[in-house]
Amino acid sequence: MLDANVLVLNRLWQAVNICTARRAFSLLYTGQAQVIDVEEGKFSAFNFEDWKDLSAAFEKREEVVRTISFTIRIPKVILLLLYDKLPRSSIKFNRKNIHQRDKNICQYCGQKFDIAELNIDHIIPKVLGGKSVWTNVVCSCMNCNLHKGGRTPHQAGMKLIQAPKEPRWQYLAHFNIKTMHHESWRHFIDTAYWNTELESDEDK
Repeated sequence: MLDANVLVLNRLWQAVNICTARRAFSLLYTGQAQVIDVEEGKFSAFNFEDWKDLSAAFEKREEVVRTISFTIRIPKVILLLLYDKLPRSSIKFNRKNIHQRDKNICQYCGQKFDIAELNIDHIIPKVLGGKSVWTNVVCSCMNCNLHKGGRTPHQAGMKLIQAPKEPRWQYLAHFNIKTMHHESWRHFIDTAYWNTELESDEDK
């Protein structure tokens, strides 16, 4: 029970981490954090003592931790009272992240494909001096890739549906939204999902 996952927000209410309930209780007890409770879209903040008192009314229907002297609910979200930074996360420049950036859509014909049906195309081919960087690679379906060959889009009479950019993904991009442990997390993760810069490593 004490290993349950708790979402951690910084002082600006930005999701920055996931910790265990054990760690969350430690932060609450020492006054470094408050519990954020979400009920019907309304947000309430509680310190350790208030959360402990409130827990008695919800004991029968909530996950709780029982001690010798009291019972306390396991929080789903906590807010750090002093920390206001957003940790940086390094995400590699690789095929998987290029697919995520382009949403598995061929950047020439605009159709969506399974990963197995997509290639990574260098807009300016390597043989013409093109580099493996965010602004020179896009997802391309096999037919478009074959038609373009070792030419530039202009030489092949093709157009990109949008110019590729280096994405800015959020810190929590490594958490899977579909497997969030609590629905209340969605209030904090959905709106802050793509923001942190990726590394420009070579795609190996």
